[in-house]
Amino acid sequence: MTSWPILSLVTFLPLAGVAFILFIRGEPDLVARNARYVALWTSLITFVVSLSLWFGFDRGSAAFQFTEYAEWMPGLGFAYSMGVDGISVLFVLLSTLLTPLCVIASWDAIKVRVKEYMIAFLVLETLMVGMFCALDFMVFYVFFEGVLIPMFLIIGIWGGERRVYAAFKFFLYTLTGSVLLLLALLAMYFESGTTDIPTLLVYDFPPAMQTWLWLAFFASFAVKVPMWPVHTWLPDAHVEAPTAGSVILAGVLLKMGGYGFLRFSLPMLPDASVFFTPFVFTLSIIAIVYTSLVALAQEDMKKLIAYSSVAHMGFVTLGTFTVTQQGVEGALFQMLSHGVVSAALFLIVGVVYDRMHTRLISRYGGLVDRMPAYALSFMIFMLASVGLPGTGGFVGEFLVLVGAFQVSTWVALLAASGMVLGAAYMLYLYRRVIFGILSKADLKTILDLNRREAVVFAPLLVLVFWMGIYPMSFIDIFSATVANLIADHEQAMAASGGGSMWAVLWTAQ
Repeated sequence: MTSWPILSLVTFLPLAGVAFILFIRGEPDLVARNARYVALWTSLITFVVSLSLWFGFDRGSAAFQFTEYAEWMPGLGFAYSMGVDGISVLFVLLSTLLTPLCVIASWDAIKVRVKEYMIAFLVLETLMVGMFCALDFMVFYVFFEGVLIPMFLIIGIWGGERRVYAAFKFFLYTLTGSVLLLLALLAMYFESGTTDIPTLLVYDFPPAMQTWLWLAFFASFAVKVPMWPVHTWLPDAHVEAPTAGSVILAGVLLKMGGYGFLRFSLPMLPDASVFFTPFVFTLSIIAIVYTSLVALAQEDMKKLIAYSSVAHMGFVTLGTFTVTQQGVEGALFQMLSHGVVSAALFLIVGVVYDRMHTRLISRYGGLVDRMPAYALSFMIFMLASVGLPGTGGFVGEFLVLVGAFQVSTWVALLAASGMVLGAAYMLYLYRRVIFGILSKADLKTILDLNRREAVVFAPLLVLVFWMGIYPMSFIDIFSATVANLIADHEQAMAASGGGSMWAVLWTAQ
């Protein structure tokens, strides 16, 4: 533990960069250049400071660490309360890592309203980190909903031709579900008299109330994941968002739903979670199989990767609701791995889009002849997405399948089919873009990765192999928290007379 408010510093340090950028004056080119450098240095310093969470975290403890507390609205019982445990600390680090990479990736791609663009990303970083650190439900909700605003602007202002449509669709889908989350928050507050998350984690809500609270949570978190059939906003948002917007959307924002299930739905509402587990399994398997088949039919590279994200997040919800040590650990690992790999894949698409200004798969082919370093990087990230052993993508999916097998053989079998389909559409994409004859005239002069792009890919490549070769360095951080979550869940079920999960799960063995 540190005696200084590390979480508040990591959360609000990006706003110091925003203040600097707001006061930048001069010629437009000079303003844009200075805004880029301020955003880059601010996000890099924030990442370096956040590394103290990695080195200072007590890996054997399930308790909240680096906690901070200050009265906010004492008359209502709301407080500014911050802290991280094994479930949330790695998402903080993921957020602070991807933000400077997004700034670097946008260096030459964004040429209009650069100052406002950098401000939007720094504000977004504050809101993402604050959401994962919040230990008061009201503080969490402020950050959770606040994320929508800068992301809405990033898509709507700097996106593609249909950016306004995609931005509004993203905003309305996520806001609609979040209204129900606010109602659930109020109901829990009036029932328990507090919005303190550690207190709510052990509060015994009536079973009938749990059902309605769980559905309200589901309406918000399922859209964020996104689960089938409320996933339709994601392909449009990804296609129209600028490259860095897609990176942060896939890398961090999709994890907000999975985090919500692990932080709120499972521990606070155990009876309802058990009751709705077959429902979640059904939607997860449909997401894995159906969206993988849809991905096979795509001609737009970004859309294909967007649908693959829905399929990969289906493994997350599946593993979460197995409520087994391997399943929940696999869900967490899958979220972290997907955050790295999907971010890298969108950056891969951004490289050729910046050169050719098209994402159509049919416009490419034979790039290995002109872009060998690009082809190698693409291959590694593609194989990690497929789940090749030795990469981060394998560990999460394997653990989820082990957890699912403990619950139901059929669930595990159907989920495993998604890995085969995943290999099909990713290999299809790679073959069409990288191999073949370099016949198109405009591709014969295309340039390989430059120094800036290599700097962006280097840490992601390291993480892909690090997570695949030495996964215990990450699993050790959240294993104690996961074990505690499962023990509390089983104790709550025993106290309520819910019995074993086998009573309501698919038990076709």
